[in-house]
Amino acid sequence: MNIHILVLVIAIALFGVLAFKQMSALILAPLVTIFVILCSGLPVLESLKGLFMPAATDYVTKYFLTFFVGALFGAVYQYTGAAESIARAIAGLCHGKYVAPIIMCITGILTFGGVSGFVVFFVIYPIALNLFKEGNLTRRLIPAAISAGCWTWSMSAPGSPSIQNVIAMDSLGTPSTAAFVPSLITAIVMFALIFVWLEVRARSFTKKGIVFDDPTLKFQLTAEELPKPDEEKDLPNVIVAILPIILILVMFNNPMHPFPVETSVFAGVALATILMFKRIKGVNEWIGVFNKGAADSGVAILNTAIVVGFGGVVQNTQGFNDLVTALKNMSMQPLVFVMITVAICAGACGSASGGMGVAFNALKDTYLQMGVSLPYVHRIAAIAAGTLDTLPHQGAQITLLGICKLTHKEAYWDIAVTQIFIPFICCGVFILLAQLGL
Repeated sequence: MNIHILVLVIAIALFGVLAFKQMSALILAPLVTIFVILCSGLPVLESLKGLFMPAATDYVTKYFLTFFVGALFGAVYQYTGAAESIARAIAGLCHGKYVAPIIMCITGILTFGGVSGFVVFFVIYPIALNLFKEGNLTRRLIPAAISAGCWTWSMSAPGSPSIQNVIAMDSLGTPSTAAFVPSLITAIVMFALIFVWLEVRARSFTKKGIVFDDPTLKFQLTAEELPKPDEEKDLPNVIVAILPIILILVMFNNPMHPFPVETSVFAGVALATILMFKRIKGVNEWIGVFNKGAADSGVAILNTAIVVGFGGVVQNTQGFNDLVTALKNMSMQPLVFVMITVAICAGACGSASGGMGVAFNALKDTYLQMGVSLPYVHRIAAIAAGTLDTLPHQGAQITLLGICKLTHKEAYWDIAVTQIFIPFICCGVFILLAQLGL
């Protein structure tokens, strides 16, 4: 293997191992970046100041407001009980059937409506645990069911207010519904495949006698952690809870005059605050809710931006240039090239949005020179970003496994199938539909 490319492979592996050990991205990204700088023969301080920091700050400049309003919306929905209201309404439709797929549907609807994925983790986990206990299903499927709803079809479908959709819109000048018909078909296929996989796996575990009470799991739940019988909670009416989400989607996808995602989500925050104002007792408590959302947005964007800074250095190394040249020389179909390069960048960053940011910063001109339709580039990039970002070192999955008290060995296979293998299959579906001219 080319020695310069080998350096990048080692750096990605190092990134994965240290992230797996739960090292903060704020330490990890600069550390691995310095390793790449030294091995590439670049000046250390100059590269950190001239490549690493500009890439990170540019990402913050472009997307801070998107993270900010999304985190505010998530905080409002968490503390008013609106997210739980929607979740319980949907869960009530399954009557004990299709429990794992229903959890995927709940998280997908919430995140497609603009609720932060990290908020969804904490809101949905207790509900998922209760439904899995009632259905006597193994806890091993809970992480896959929750995260598959956050980062697959709800992230890449046309019209989604996800940061991945926004990055493609800003970089290519395309609408949120770019390549609508093939995108919609692909999203439906992705949803169906994940739904079937989760249900088949649930039945397979049950058939093998692997159920909710599983003594083979490393971490056993204490009596306090086990779900209690559902208590009557004073939650918002589900219609009231859904209205701000509908407002966001209508404003963001208005065919006559689409509003920016920041404006759309802020309008959702305002409407949610007005409709559910009495559910938070007093102005000081509301200030606390908004403070929590603001703090969450800062952590989220810094963790992502600092990884984009790593990508800003990588894209200026000989190894990256050699890798891109090697891929170009393979004479692959342009959309396949976009898919592979975005997926690799997402894998290197352990982040779909971070990987897209790196890929478009480094390769946007290359994508444009290939002459492929920009709406197709938009959508294949959004789908591909949600593939290798879910390698074991992804911070979000490590967080979710910790919440669910499960290990990678116990739960990661289903995460990999639903969020790496199936999205790659759907990339192929989209490329086929694009070649047919849809």
